[in-house]
Amino acid sequence: MAAVHTITPFLWFNDTAEEAVGFYCGIFPNSRVVQVVRWGQAGKEYHGRQPGSALTVAFELNGVPFTAMNGGPMYQFTPAVSFVVHCDTQAEIDHYWDALSAGGDPAAQACGWLKDKYGLSWQIIPRTFPEMLKDLESPAAGRAMGAMMGMKKLDRAALEAAYAG
Repeated sequence: MAAVHTITPFLWFNDTAEEAVGFYCGIFPNSRVVQVVRWGQAGKEYHGRQPGSALTVAFELNGVPFTAMNGGPMYQFTPAVSFVVHCDTQAEIDHYWDALSAGGDPAAQACGWLKDKYGLSWQIIPRTFPEMLKDLESPAAGRAMGAMMGMKKLDRAALEAAYAG
């Protein structure tokens, strides 16, 4: 039985929703555009969009549903909301970090976080990292946290070595 998603992240772009969706779908496996709804002539005096341009784009990233919308410049992404990518290997961390940070904001890179070229924030982390931090009072967690604080892109082996002592 396929999973039924009852919550779908909805991403507001000024006018680059379709471009951004193509960018994200090109990075994550098992990803696809599901549906594009285009602006029509009706209501153009209010929305001001070119008829035929994308209004919303329903898509999936690694099987997770999302919707992107071209809604105008009044809202911007902030790091207060980010997407976490759990990685099993350093090669996966490197792939997602390099692909998502291309053209992004280098000043917004710290502790596994990055901001992509569309302003969306991502956390690229080893799948094992949350388990390392579950008891922040332990010396092992403290060492892992200390190691992470000095990194931009996370180094899985260095985090595991710090945790192990």
